[in-house]
Amino acid sequence: MSTFKTRLQADLTEAIRARDELRSSTLRLTLTAVTNEEVAGKEARQLSDDEVLKIVVREAKKRREAAEAFDQGNRPEQAARERAEGEVLAEYLPQQLGDAELAEIVRAAIAETGASGPSAMGQVMKVVRPKVGDRAEGGRIAAEIKAQLGS
Repeated sequence: MSTFKTRLQADLTEAIRARDELRSSTLRLTLTAVTNEEVAGKEARQLSDDEVLKIVVREAKKRREAAEAFDQGNRPEQAARERAEGEVLAEYLPQQLGDAELAEIVRAAIAETGASGPSAMGQVMKVVRPKVGDRAEGGRIAAEIKAQLGS
């Protein structure tokens, strides 16, 4: 069993004992997503820590997008709830890159590929993505590349 999944389960048990409804429901939903991924396909399988992390990243992104949608729909209570759940999940994510660090990685990638103009965005993205990993969201990376390529 993945040690990351074990940690999530232990934290869920702790949250239930502490009667922390927000934390326990968030972890429960995340563990359900992990279980669904494990049983998807023809054969059930154990997920690696990296695969579990990708699910946590995906769940955090869902919370962020839902909060934005609730804000646009003028439903601040639900938006606040989604943000709070996102903060719980953020504790399990790798430290996010700062804007300056991300800009430097993108600058180096542009120099490495010799890219210029918006048409080279895909080239730069291919170089940046493996260096950044889960420490920055794709949208943030794309925005930085666009800004530096001057599109």
